[in-house]
Amino acid sequence: MEERLVVIGGGPAGISAAIAAAELGAPVTVIEKNAYLGGRPIEENYASLTPYLESAEEVMGRLIAQLTSFENVDVLTSSKVVGASRDHAPFELDVLTGSATSKVEAASVIIATGFTHFDPGRETQLYGYYEFPDVIALQDLEAMLKEGKVTRPSNGETPQRICFVQCVGSRDRQIGNEYCSKVCCGVASKEATEIKLLIPSAEVFIFYIDMRMYGYWENQIYWPAQEKHHVQYVKGIITEVLPKDGKLLVRGEDTTMGRPMEVLMDLVVLSVGMEASPGTRQMAALLGVKQNKYGFIEAANSPLDTVSTSVPGVYAVGAALGPSDLEDCASSGGLAAAKAVRDLHALA
Repeated sequence: MEERLVVIGGGPAGISAAIAAAELGAPVTVIEKNAYLGGRPIEENYASLTPYLESAEEVMGRLIAQLTSFENVDVLTSSKVVGASRDHAPFELDVLTGSATSKVEAASVIIATGFTHFDPGRETQLYGYYEFPDVIALQDLEAMLKEGKVTRPSNGETPQRICFVQCVGSRDRQIGNEYCSKVCCGVASKEATEIKLLIPSAEVFIFYIDMRMYGYWENQIYWPAQEKHHVQYVKGIITEVLPKDGKLLVRGEDTTMGRPMEVLMDLVVLSVGMEASPGTRQMAALLGVKQNKYGFIEAANSPLDTVSTSVPGVYAVGAALGPSDLEDCASSGGLAAAKAVRDLHALA
C-alpha cells in the first residue's frame, strides 16, 4: 500500500488541508462520512457565509472543484474510519464504505471532523425549541434564507417581529459550556441583515449579553446591520419564551435599563453555539489524542503550534479544535498540511 496523507472530514477545514497538501505534491485521501463534500455549510443548507454574504453553495463548490481537480487526491464519501493501528511509523486505518472495509496506510492523519450545533432543547425547555414551531435555531433560519423566503413555521405567514437570542449553549456555566462559540454574534448580524433585505418592513431585534465581533467583523457586519438595515440590538438576558395570542411572549431583563422585559414576537431565533461533534469525539478516542474538557481536540503546543496533537503524526484542524470561523479553518488546514507533508517526506 502507498503511504498517504489522510484527511478525516470533507468540510471547509478538511478540504483546505487536502488542497494545501496536494499542492505540495503529496498523495492525499479524504474520508467523508456524508455522500457529498462540503461539511456544515452544505449539510445544514447555509444560505451565505459570514461575513461576506457570498453564497455558501457557490463558495464551497469552488473549493470542492479545486480539490477534485488534483490527480493525487482520492475522495472516499459515505465512508468512515472504524479502526486504526500503528505498529510502526505509518498508521493503518480501517475504512468502512457501505458494507465493505478497506485499509488505508497513512504517514500522517489530519482530523477535520468539525462541530455540531448545540441542541437548545437538550438542557432546558425555557425557550420551547421543541414545543413551539416558531422558535427556531440559526441553522433553521439559514435554510429559509437559502430558499429566499422567511416564514413562520406555524402558519406560513411572513413574520413582522423577529428576535435573536444570543449565547444559547455558550458562555453558560450551568451546562458546562463556559466558552464563547466565536461566530454566533456575527452570524446573527448577517442573518438579521438578510431578513431585512427580504422583509424590509420587519422589525428585527438581537438580544445579547455582549456582542463579540472580532477582527474586521465590526465594520463588515455589525455597524451596517444597525445603521443601514436598522437591526435593533438590545443588551439583555432572555429567560423564557411562552405562547400568547398566537405569538411568542419573550421574557427577560433589559440589563441596560435594569428592568424586566416582555415583548411579543412572531419568530424567535436561537443563536446556538458550537459543540464537539460526535465524529471529533470518536476520532480522538480511536487515534488516542487528548481532548479538552469540552470534547474538542487539544492542541499540544499552543499558542504557536495550533494543530499538533498529543499523538505524533496526528493533527487537528478547524472546529475539531474548538469554535472556529472559516478563516480559522483555512489557516489551520494549511499549517497541518505542511506538517503532515513533512512527516511524509521523513518516511520516504
